[in-house]
Amino acid sequence: MGEQDRGRIQRGRVATSLAFFLFGSALGVWTARIPAVKERLGLSDGRLSVALLAFAAGCIVGMAAIGRLTDRFGSSRVLVPAALLEGVLLVVPGYMTGLVGLCVALVLFGAAHGTLNIAMNANAIEVQRADGRPIMSSFHAVYSIGGFCGAIVGGFFAGRNVGAGTTFLIVGAAVVVLAIWTSLWILPSKTVDGETHPPRPESNGRRYVLLFLGFLVLCTLVGEGAAADWSAVYLRDHLGSDPGFAAYGYAAFSIAMTAGRFAGDPLVRAIGPVRLVRGSGLLAAAGLGVAMLIDHPVAGVVGFGLLGAGLSCVAPQIFSAAGDRDPQRAGRALSTVVSIGYLGFLLGPIAIGAAATVVGLRAALVVPVALALFVAASAPAMRTTSTVER
Repeated sequence: MGEQDRGRIQRGRVATSLAFFLFGSALGVWTARIPAVKERLGLSDGRLSVALLAFAAGCIVGMAAIGRLTDRFGSSRVLVPAALLEGVLLVVPGYMTGLVGLCVALVLFGAAHGTLNIAMNANAIEVQRADGRPIMSSFHAVYSIGGFCGAIVGGFFAGRNVGAGTTFLIVGAAVVVLAIWTSLWILPSKTVDGETHPPRPESNGRRYVLLFLGFLVLCTLVGEGAAADWSAVYLRDHLGSDPGFAAYGYAAFSIAMTAGRFAGDPLVRAIGPVRLVRGSGLLAAAGLGVAMLIDHPVAGVVGFGLLGAGLSCVAPQIFSAAGDRDPQRAGRALSTVVSIGYLGFLLGPIAIGAAATVVGLRAALVVPVALALFVAASAPAMRTTSTVER
């Protein structure tokens, strides 16, 4: 590979990283300002849940619908307009005057968000293939940093009584600038996926594999959703910690997940994706499982931190395996896998809450532990013919 080609690929990697960063930033700032939107419109908790469901529905529709277009036109051609729409449509919910308008705005924002999710992961797989090394985890680490930055920015504006609309306008403009930068450096799809042979016919076996990989992502995102929604409740109500210390559970999870994703690429190069996913699942299960047996807040924080470290590398490796099974259908593969997985983040915490009403929260948190063990046992599904995943 010549120096010029290497430089082009590195610029493409930066561009794709920017897409992951803006994706996380937009979601982080939206999440941070949900209370302000709720207050401005005078929404009850129930009515707010309808609006949040509208966003989730938009995400799922976007993820499910965009796969074929990504494969047909190339991920780079889909990613850029989706990133631009991410910035523009982030602004709209902040200026709606009623629940119906808010729901419509969130369906549109969610659709752009889901579309960008598929396009940026498909492009990341193309850049990884061009680079010749496992680099998928680093993209997801940048996404985590983006989410953290978005939440910090949202909290900064909230602390100074800046309206949600103004916050979204400022951050949305920054997202558009990053999207334009991405468009200048992005690696065109035709330079990384230029096979001349026609796509292999669809087979039932391939569909079943993708469904299984999607279920593995679902198992992983149940753990993420459990940490986001239930870690503070467990530490405060069941271990008796004060509210400030209870927040450390999710903080430990988030920090460990980000650090784990930065370590993921060197680890997969050293031990391969199968061993990495197996070890990751075991670490997540052992970390949270042992913490559930120790009745102390510090153990709870450590347990959620180990859960984050263990889950950090799983989804990137599954996405990579799904895209590499048929590079010419990577978009459709990711649409299937990510859409199924996203249901875990949405429905997992609800299922844990329902179980907690019957058996208690401590026992209900065994669910993500068991699912992490299942992921570890299913690690051989990461094997592909890709030379990147030796």
